[in-house]
Amino acid sequence: MAAVTAAAVSLRAATAATSTPSSAPQHSHCSFPCAARTTAVSRRSLSFRAQAVSTDAAAAPVKEKKVSKKQEEGVVTNKFRPKEPYVGKCLLNTKITADDAPGETWHMVFSTDGEVPYKEGQSIGVVADGEDKNGKPHKLRLYSIASSALGDFGDAKTVSLCVKRLVYTNDAGEVVKGVCSNFLCDLKPGADVNITGPVGKEMLMPKDPNATIIMLATGTGIAPFRSFLWKMFFEKYDDYKFNGLAWLFLGVPTSSSLLYPEEFGKMKAKAPDNFRVDYAISREETNAAGEKMYIQTRMAEYKDELWELLKKDNTYVYMCGLKGMEKGIDEIMLPLAAKEGIDWIDYRKQLKKSEQWNVEVY
Repeated sequence: MAAVTAAAVSLRAATAATSTPSSAPQHSHCSFPCAARTTAVSRRSLSFRAQAVSTDAAAAPVKEKKVSKKQEEGVVTNKFRPKEPYVGKCLLNTKITADDAPGETWHMVFSTDGEVPYKEGQSIGVVADGEDKNGKPHKLRLYSIASSALGDFGDAKTVSLCVKRLVYTNDAGEVVKGVCSNFLCDLKPGADVNITGPVGKEMLMPKDPNATIIMLATGTGIAPFRSFLWKMFFEKYDDYKFNGLAWLFLGVPTSSSLLYPEEFGKMKAKAPDNFRVDYAISREETNAAGEKMYIQTRMAEYKDELWELLKKDNTYVYMCGLKGMEKGIDEIMLPLAAKEGIDWIDYRKQLKKSEQWNVEVY
């Protein structure tokens, strides 16, 4: 982690002397996705039909365009595709989990020269070098972006990812390595990276600077929320200042697997009334009943407070990571909603419709 901090601060310092327009956002001090048929028609009937269609069209109500509650203005999607990717360079690649953690997670920064314009909450695709067993290029893999739109160095010319190295043993006892994750985790500074995208609108931040934003992450699902939180607490904008509540729940297996804890600690110290963070460390912690501390287990400790927040029209829930946690959260909320005569599943669907329930799980 110290290496990430040092590199980020060093590169930012190197660009600090470059002047920027007063309107541009800047970083403050910080640690760092029937067939057709022809019939004979008389002129009279054709004329009548045309008249009827014209009348119907005039009478049809104008459908109002839905105004999104999210920061969709200026969002770009699919600027680069697998056949014509943007070729960036790896600037930084550092392991951010401890040596005794169950698995490796790496934080990496790629150059974009501002050519891959993305928003917080979007994803990019990466096409690993080489070919598959059929001699074809590898398929792209999508990764949630872990940096704000300004990037870790504050110049809007980089993009960062948080990637766990995938290594497992299959049923035949063979060790299998994920192609793209291992390609990324093994990258050295200066190496080329084929980038596609950006993609996605599901996880875009809400426009309301006074919103309550509840973020639920497991492991590398933290990526989009790091991008949110940097914008909220490490950067300054002329047109955006976060005054609401950002509440992060992060689930990991061990304390040695915690991601970006130093950054979150600085955010908490900087804005204690606007930022809360709760960890769920499943292999080291239990609740009062002796159950393993998964993210939904930790949330259950705050279930009444969370339910009250979910009844407000400016509360937004974002979920990124393992699919199983959504079911666990349903189990918490079902009885709380039922006490008030509310069907939680229907209520969650309404939250989704109003862009207040946003899920990106795998």
